[in-house]
Amino acid sequence: MTQSVHVDAVQESKTTPVSMQSLIRIVVLVVLFSAAALYEAAHLSALSAQEVWIHLRSGSWILENHAVPHTGLFSQSSNLPWRDSSWAFDLLLAVVYKLVGLRAIPIVLMASKTALAVVIFLLARSAKACFWTAVAASALAQVLISGLQPLPYVFSVILFAVELQWLMESRRSGSIRRLWWLPVLFVFWTNLHSQFVAGLFALALFLAALLIEHWLRILGVNWLDPRIRPLPLRYVGAICGLTLLATLVTPYGWRMYAIPVEALYSDVGFKFFSEMSALSFRSLREYVLALLVMTSFLALGRRRSLEVFELLVLLVTTAVGFRMQRDSWMVVLTAVLVLSFLLAEERADATSQRRPIGLWELGTVAGLTLVILLVAAVRLPDENSLMSKITRIYPVKACDFMTSHQLPPPLFHAYSWGSFLAWYAPKYPVVVDNRVELYGDKFLAEYFDVIGGKERLDAHPMVANSGTLLLEKDSAMAKALNSLPGLKSQYRLVYSDEISQVFVPATQNQKQ
Repeated sequence: MTQSVHVDAVQESKTTPVSMQSLIRIVVLVVLFSAAALYEAAHLSALSAQEVWIHLRSGSWILENHAVPHTGLFSQSSNLPWRDSSWAFDLLLAVVYKLVGLRAIPIVLMASKTALAVVIFLLARSAKACFWTAVAASALAQVLISGLQPLPYVFSVILFAVELQWLMESRRSGSIRRLWWLPVLFVFWTNLHSQFVAGLFALALFLAALLIEHWLRILGVNWLDPRIRPLPLRYVGAICGLTLLATLVTPYGWRMYAIPVEALYSDVGFKFFSEMSALSFRSLREYVLALLVMTSFLALGRRRSLEVFELLVLLVTTAVGFRMQRDSWMVVLTAVLVLSFLLAEERADATSQRRPIGLWELGTVAGLTLVILLVAAVRLPDENSLMSKITRIYPVKACDFMTSHQLPPPLFHAYSWGSFLAWYAPKYPVVVDNRVELYGDKFLAEYFDVIGGKERLDAHPMVANSGTLLLEKDSAMAKALNSLPGLKSQYRLVYSDEISQVFVPATQNQKQ
């Protein structure tokens, strides 16, 4: 009897900590996966995303016409060719908008942030890394990839992370089973965002690394990690070929390859858009990012073997991420993945630390996270409250005035409002919006020269031929029209509020 009690006590002492550990894991993961979404539900930062409105407008057009656009719809440049590289995202956004109204915008961002949190944790947990290390790395990565907007590039972040994990796991396991899913992944990616080219480049680096390792083995060079098993090159080559073919499964075919150059890396983007500038390393976030990258390189340097793919992808993503603030997420994901594999292999963690998360734990986490997101979505402000918030950001009142007083087109307006106007004021085709690939570098450079005061306002056609000017109240152009005698005699102010002003040519007889 005494022996039986002793055995029961020992078993209880072994099972109780595990149950408590499971409970702690569940709570931590639920917080990790839902914190960013709850923050968005409270602050509604998605509504201030300028570009989301042109995606909503395009998606609504696709939904109504059952076709994808081929010309510059909603713009004064409607005769120019245009291919909607993110048509699938636009359609998704429009469908959600049709179901829940303006709540669709924060809901899409909340879901995207949750999906990204899950993917980053799985990335950090690769190779069965320590649970708490994975949690810390995932939380850090979410902080570094901050400022997300409800835009299609979020899918590029998520799918790039998935691809990297599949590539790394195939190297460690010596199996290409997961790689056969790459063509399927790229079918979705190509139709969601033009930055699928980043995934293709990562795949090219993977193939190059395999070729380098193959030749090193032939030459008898003992620099490679013996735990990295060689993969069959012919099958990997076949997968790469199928992946390339998969990128052609779009309504635009091979023409999708021209869009990344035009939209993502145009000359005017580097000149006028701050997100295209290099990291200045003057903020805490950028210092932490540099520390994370240096730690990854240090971990690679401490290895006694050559990690070809890890080194190549880390070098390339570091160069891209440090050169363009917009793409710094690439090096964050790469650094987290490289560290997760190297630390998991080097550390001899205890069994309890490396204990895999059970299916019931995963199910509980998924269920609780979903419930939290649903409750947060239901408790979002109603349509009128969201529109009231939008009115404080965009020229809603000015648009209503223009429509009610039938002010004549064509319209000249501030760049930051172009996408919103395409959605909210469809009767006034915009002179410019966030579709850089539609307008081209020459037109955009001229526009920014005009709006920046480098060109005479009354002489340039895009202003001189305009029937209505909608400008930011504190902009230099609005101040010039209000104060300079030569311009005051040519344009008169017909509307003003807290954020916007509307001007018309003085010679025009306006209906008041």
